[in-house]
Amino acid sequence: MVVLLKTLQVILALSVLIIIHEFGHFIYSKIFGIRVEKFFLFFDIGGVKLFSTRTGWFARLFPSAKNWETEYGIGWLPLGGYCKISGMVDESMDLETLRKEPEKWEFRTKPAWQRLLVMAGGILNNFLFAILAYICIVAVWGTSYISNDNSCIYASDLAADMGFRTGDRILMMDDYRPENFGMLQADLARRKVQKVTVLRDGDTLDLFMDRSRIGEVLNSPGMFDLAVPFIIDSVASYSVNRGCGLVHGDRIIAIDSVSTPYVQDSKPYLAEAAGKSVRISVLRGQDTLGMNMQVDTSGRLGVYMVLPGAVSREYSVLEAIPEGIKLTFSTIGGYIRDLGLVASPKTEAYKSVGSFIAIGKVFPSAWDWFRFTNILAMLSIMLGVMNLLPIPGLDGGHIMFTLYEMVTGRKPGEKFLIVAQIIGMALLVLLMMLAFGNDIAGLMRH
Repeated sequence: MVVLLKTLQVILALSVLIIIHEFGHFIYSKIFGIRVEKFFLFFDIGGVKLFSTRTGWFARLFPSAKNWETEYGIGWLPLGGYCKISGMVDESMDLETLRKEPEKWEFRTKPAWQRLLVMAGGILNNFLFAILAYICIVAVWGTSYISNDNSCIYASDLAADMGFRTGDRILMMDDYRPENFGMLQADLARRKVQKVTVLRDGDTLDLFMDRSRIGEVLNSPGMFDLAVPFIIDSVASYSVNRGCGLVHGDRIIAIDSVSTPYVQDSKPYLAEAAGKSVRISVLRGQDTLGMNMQVDTSGRLGVYMVLPGAVSREYSVLEAIPEGIKLTFSTIGGYIRDLGLVASPKTEAYKSVGSFIAIGKVFPSAWDWFRFTNILAMLSIMLGVMNLLPIPGLDGGHIMFTLYEMVTGRKPGEKFLIVAQIIGMALLVLLMMLAFGNDIAGLMRH
């Protein structure tokens, strides 16, 4: 059931984003009088279509649809979608049209600035959609994150090997002061940090980063966990320990004499003590108390902890607009830095490139509008930035050639564009193979 729900979320998200992207090309084509021959969600390789306005039940119900200028449909291969624009060298490789005399409604007869807007329309739509999505997220749910101020790390094995210690508070990364605790690991990788300044046991010290290990940082999630002091917020109503005497602000400092400065320190012991009774030491004000508690079969005490550094803010609709725009451009900047890391083989960031399988993993196992909308905004930005890459076969490649024409006054020949398109498509196939290979390797490791 979980796999089915995640699969449906991936298909829904990609369908929405593909339609939004291709509609950007479509609408600018229509504005400039360029004929759009086909508008398809997914690819109809081999002419196999799941739906078409010119065939099947739709054409029988609406016979006039056969005469529409554009054929709308759904293909069978869910690896994207396309908008076939008359007189344009694209992934369809329809060379027959290009051998004919240019018509006034064709892409190739239009001024360079119009062709530029047609090609950039998809990317613009992706970014505009992300802005709208983030505005809605901020207006409905507000913003919340863990502030890095006064928050300490619980170091993983990798973090410890790189010099960090549990209880460290990260103050600076070079000249940058991190604000969001949840972004510490991403900041360490993206900003090419050479020196991290931490507060340890009241002293400030500098840790120098080995950039050759950035690949490990990128491929080791959870490098910096939040060190959560074992301070009680409340006892859950369903807990076997309700009525045990714990009150808000109590701090569990030991379980059966096992020191528990942080919640994470208790997990291995509680897992072993599942279903048993334990003796806890509680610090309440200046007093140390002892009490017995029951560990449930999942290895938990059934209590909620005070989460340190939690920051939340609500926004009006007007306040959400600038915040949504800020979030969009911040996410775009972060993803561009990620692509820079992927392009550098020594970082081994290419190992983190994933396909639909990796995308599916980020969706929740139960329907959650907040997380779904967040993921949709993030994927829209990823799709927009990816299409900005100057690779023939992507929008960025067409934009690059059009800008060259506008600067030099010389239009690339159609034979050159055809060869470039073939090379670009080959590169994209290799990238897709890399993504699927990484996902399959990840599944085999688990």
